[in-house]
Amino acid sequence: MRGQAISGELPAAATLSRLDLKTLRLFAAICEEGTLNGAARRAAIAPSAVSKRLAELELTLGCTLMVREPRGMRPTPAGETLLHHTRRMLASAEQIALELAEHARGVRGFVRMLANLSAIVQFLPEDLQAFLAAQERIRVDLEERPSGGVVAGVEEGAADLGICAGGTDTRSLTAHRYRGDRLVLVMPADHPLAGRPALALSETLDYDHVGMHAASSIYAALRDEARRLGRPLRLRIHVPSFDAICRMAQAGMGLGTVPEGVYALLGPQMRLTAVPLTDPWAQRALTLVVRPGALPPAAALLLDHLRAAGP
Repeated sequence: MRGQAISGELPAAATLSRLDLKTLRLFAAICEEGTLNGAARRAAIAPSAVSKRLAELELTLGCTLMVREPRGMRPTPAGETLLHHTRRMLASAEQIALELAEHARGVRGFVRMLANLSAIVQFLPEDLQAFLAAQERIRVDLEERPSGGVVAGVEEGAADLGICAGGTDTRSLTAHRYRGDRLVLVMPADHPLAGRPALALSETLDYDHVGMHAASSIYAALRDEARRLGRPLRLRIHVPSFDAICRMAQAGMGLGTVPEGVYALLGPQMRLTAVPLTDPWAQRALTLVVRPGALPPAAALLLDHLRAAGP
């Protein structure tokens, strides 16, 4: 049995040893340019050299990677798979170079972090400023993703830690409470609902709404509650950001739903009114997520800082 397992692994190991970044970068160029000539111009080499590299790569992997068509070339299913992994490998190689350059300048740690928009707008500017003031030789790479994308990214190793909405399925990750927020409806001062002290979503379903993109946890909460009530959500438009929601609400496009902290930053200057939502799901938690096990030292310091920063 042991011999069979080893023999099954050797071809994969041998294949991996024969792949190099230069060849993979050239393969990505062929896919993106759609022709050998285009890839050759990008790489500043002869088209015959590109063709030879592609043939050698296909021989190494034992499968056809590109299909020739009248107007160029396109990747086969195997080529699409290789392109997906190639892009990730090239991005990782570029990140390695950037981070090592930072270390050469005296940086002692680099933390990759994913967070949803609510955390980035409301809390992280001050929390990260305080952390970086105390840890001047640590760098943080912060990327915004919807909550589900945060969990997936941390689970896949694209980041050391993440922040997502509290109701998100954190799957295999370890979760810690970070902060809480409350959702409010934003609207012009002359809207029929503007004088109310608080509202349930059910009281707003006769009016138009402005929603975040379909992957947003806030939009999902609105959609699911409307479905539970058996009523349609009159969504007039999807927008990509909280400031866009506020601008659309300002223009009379519909009611916008944003965290209370976002309204405090954006709403008053747009002369918008905020009315709190009374639905239980409108009181939200933001959650820190990490992979089980030990974190790199810089990431562990940031995790401890963010856990202590919350109320």
